[in-house]
Amino acid sequence: MSNIFISLIPLLMISMLAPCRANALSEVTAIPTQNSPAANVDSDPGELELFLEAKISLRRAIKIAEKLHSGSRTAEITFDSSSGSPVYRVRTTRKAQIWENAVDAKTGDITGSETVSSLESLDTDERNNFVALKRVRQELSDAVLIAEKAADGKAISGRLADEDGKLNFVIFVVSGDHLKEVLLEPAKVRRP
Repeated sequence: MSNIFISLIPLLMISMLAPCRANALSEVTAIPTQNSPAANVDSDPGELELFLEAKISLRRAIKIAEKLHSGSRTAEITFDSSSGSPVYRVRTTRKAQIWENAVDAKTGDITGSETVSSLESLDTDERNNFVALKRVRQELSDAVLIAEKAADGKAISGRLADEDGKLNFVIFVVSGDHLKEVLLEPAKVRRP
């Protein structure tokens, strides 16, 4: 499966001003990438097949996880079938608390034990990503919707990344037989 990089820097800004049906694909450019954090889908065709058969979408899994802890926001979500049963691993946060839950990709049920941690327990890069979420108004689920429309596919993972002070939602979308990485820059950033 080939990897495609789609840079959609102004897309979130446009989407905040335009109706949901607005199409900003004219601003999409495709460039091959070298490495992908979602490479397990490339190397394991069974993982892709399980993902495409999932009844629960990535956006629905986000909503399910956020309902577990009132006021929490999703910082990261990935599809995982390594335990035998396909699940979405969802990390939500509120204040300095972080919860990780597994949402069954077939039923939407919460499976396994919840993992609870704090910002202090994370390494610097990961902590920066979680702290950055407090500065953006957009939700990861909104970025996923835009990425799926732009890449014409189904999102398999997503997160907010703060790399060298630059914030982007990083969404991986399965489109046909391609895995596309979509970067979306949040329109406005609140001061910490």
